[in-house]
Amino acid sequence: MKQFMAMLKKNENKHPPPTKLLNLAAQLCRELQSSSPSLEKLVEAMMECKNKRDFLTNIHVVRACVSVHIHKGQHDAACRLLEHCKAEEKEELVQLWHEIHYQRVMEKQQTDVLTPLQKFRCRKRNPPPISLCPEGLKNRNYSEEVRQHLYRFAAEVTANPDKKQREGLARTMNLQPTQVYNWFANYRRRQKS
Repeated sequence: MKQFMAMLKKNENKHPPPTKLLNLAAQLCRELQSSSPSLEKLVEAMMECKNKRDFLTNIHVVRACVSVHIHKGQHDAACRLLEHCKAEEKEELVQLWHEIHYQRVMEKQQTDVLTPLQKFRCRKRNPPPISLCPEGLKNRNYSEEVRQHLYRFAAEVTANPDKKQREGLARTMNLQPTQVYNWFANYRRRQKS
């Protein structure tokens, strides 16, 4: 840690900072994950230097910064950091985004655990920004053509197809049989309500 602080001070005006300094920062962030006071000191030093954006290209540094923000209850700051960081591991950044929001909900509800449904609702209410998902969020909805075919089958044949019918529908529409099964289960549930 002392070595890092000395290197940081010595290279504070160099842009970009030396690779050795960036690698040491990443290594320290990995090692200090559980040691909160030391990690806070490290994160504070990196975020106060002029080249902080360069440090935020490493996923270990980003993860450490987010965990310090969450620990301090600074959820908005953690979200802003994720929106502007330049780390390449987009899936991990999206996961961190969700973790921030889970933590926020747990604090609001004064609980230590969220159910899968609560997590799902939390993700729906707080989708990650475009900067984390440049290709967009995965759309889990079926095309209009597939939906029309399934609705027609439900109306004209049956809303409760047997295994053979589900497998035939799956082949016809290039879906998995479980997808067809779930669609009809959801369809029947919607009809009841």
